[in-house]
Amino acid sequence: MGRYVARRLLQMIPVFIGTTLLIFIMVNVLPGDPVRALWGDKPPDPTQVAQIRHDRGLDLPLWQQYLHYMGGLLQGDFGNTIAGNRPVLDEISQAFPVSMRLASMAWTFELVVGITLGVLAGIRRGRFVDNTVTLFTLLVISVPIFVVGLLCQLFFGNELGWITPTVQDSENMGQLLVPALVLGMVGLAYVARLTRTSIAENRQADYMRTAVAKGLPRQRIVTRHLLRNSLIPVVTYLGTDVGTLMGGAVITEGIFNVTGVGNLLFQALARREGAVIVGVVTVLVLVYLAASLIVDLLYAVLDPRIRYA
Repeated sequence: MGRYVARRLLQMIPVFIGTTLLIFIMVNVLPGDPVRALWGDKPPDPTQVAQIRHDRGLDLPLWQQYLHYMGGLLQGDFGNTIAGNRPVLDEISQAFPVSMRLASMAWTFELVVGITLGVLAGIRRGRFVDNTVTLFTLLVISVPIFVVGLLCQLFFGNELGWITPTVQDSENMGQLLVPALVLGMVGLAYVARLTRTSIAENRQADYMRTAVAKGLPRQRIVTRHLLRNSLIPVVTYLGTDVGTLMGGAVITEGIFNVTGVGNLLFQALARREGAVIVGVVTVLVLVYLAASLIVDLLYAVLDPRIRYA
């Protein structure tokens, strides 16, 4: 197991370098000049523009800029913003915990409700519960997330008054509940459908017929044998969805005014703050890689036949 983890960590190095390099190049080839944007509608001073570009290393070739960025990154330095000359790490440190709480609540919602609906639908395949869950998941997948968010904001906030239409305090877990439900709604539908399909297939497996023939209790058959073997594809999706929830919260955070990573990334794109964009994406890449490793290790827990030598 230790050798496998070490090998996977080594494999992450070229993936991390490749993804950060790709994002770095894409950000730097975008049209517009963030330094000239500091003057707004006023004509910029060429001397000051050149001085700022020199101080930030923006006048260097792109490959030198990337090497300089990676060298600082290894020391925990994500660079500074152009507009306020603030450390990018401070910006991420303020926004990341908010998005982490929001994503954790959405992920828990997907895990608990999605798997529960999938198990009920898979065990009662072809019955009313199965048809209802299938119809519900199709409806959720078909409706764009911004429509769901606006409807929840209008109905629960403006009409019923149960929630504030926009989040006033991003540290308040109660105010993050509805945005988390909206963020995890699509993932919940996919988890329910994956669980339902996997449950329905494994019900026909030989080990299930053997367990029934032995006279084992129904609850033990479902939880110990059926559910455990059916969760492998679900765990795969849930693991990769952690990073998706973190990075895909731009729309949800924008609708509910949540000051998280999505909101920070949107503002950085509008101002063309390349250091912030690359810094946020770097953190998200690390989250993806860590989640992928944890998912692979969970395979051996769910299926005893899987061993990592």
